[in-house]
Amino acid sequence: MSLKIRLARGGAKKRPVYRIVLADSRSPRDGRFIEKLGTYNPLLPREHEERVRLKEERIRHWMSNGAQPTDRVAKFLAEAGLMDARPRTEQTKKSQPKAKAQERLREAQERAAAAAEAAEAESAE
Repeated sequence: MSLKIRLARGGAKKRPVYRIVLADSRSPRDGRFIEKLGTYNPLLPREHEERVRLKEERIRHWMSNGAQPTDRVAKFLAEAGLMDARPRTEQTKKSQPKAKAQERLREAQERAAAAAEAAEAESAE
């Protein structure tokens, strides 16, 4: 059984409030959980102390027993000093240009490099 520290959504429509819970990774997002470890209210300003509330002692206990936080919860824990910040991963291939555009860019770079070499050769003579 792999344990996750993740967010479970609550609140009304368009007014979300999240519980930070410890749950089996196979259980539904808002379903059964083992323990409530904190809350997150995204509607409050960033600097408000009630925005993210954590039970630090219980989080340390479960992380020492192998529980893994999700990306968003890991960000909260890093801000609270409970773990090291995870490095941000870049976007996947979706943000890159399509194949033909990449080929045109490569050809333009090759032409620019060839022109630079030719200019360098002329200046050396």
